[in-house]
Amino acid sequence: MLNKLLSGVCAGILIAVGGTVYLSCDNKYIGAVLFTVALLCICLKGYSLFTGKIGFIPEKHGKEDLSALFLGLLGNAAACVICGLLLSAALPHIASAAREACAAKLSQTFYSTLIRSIFCGIIMYLAVSIYRDKGKIVGILFCIPVFILSGFEHSIADMFYFSLSGAPSLRVFGFLGTVLLGNSVGAVILPILGGNLKNEKQS
Repeated sequence: MLNKLLSGVCAGILIAVGGTVYLSCDNKYIGAVLFTVALLCICLKGYSLFTGKIGFIPEKHGKEDLSALFLGLLGNAAACVICGLLLSAALPHIASAAREACAAKLSQTFYSTLIRSIFCGIIMYLAVSIYRDKGKIVGILFCIPVFILSGFEHSIADMFYFSLSGAPSLRVFGFLGTVLLGNSVGAVILPILGGNLKNEKQS
């Protein structure tokens, strides 16, 4: 259990690094490309990122798999909160950028946030599954900038941004809960549809 939790912590730290470099770049296109270092390192090192793991639950969902998923999520959240608090003190200029970005996120409607997060879940599943199945990083290198530049919502990155931006509130927790839900739904859409297609071809 401790290893699963620590794996999630490692992934959360890397997401914080990706979020920091993104907020530090004046050019959003360069920032979106540099954010890929986070998922690239997570996949290569085999760390547990909730948004990278949830899409594989339809094919493997035993008690141990679910336990690993949620322990990883707990580690992701803890790392993002701690890194956000530390970096807000060390790098006040990115904390200011995070406050601006988070204010815009909270101005979205529930349905807008949900839809944005569903599409992020789809993209994240593709990025990780291409790496896992094909051993190629091309999905990561293209999918991550795509979800960022499209304005899709990533729950773990958002945990870092909100921790960086200041004190939490019930509204923030509601927003993050919506994004977690959307990411989870989006991540399983293609595996479920793909599994049905496979079954039809075999029948």
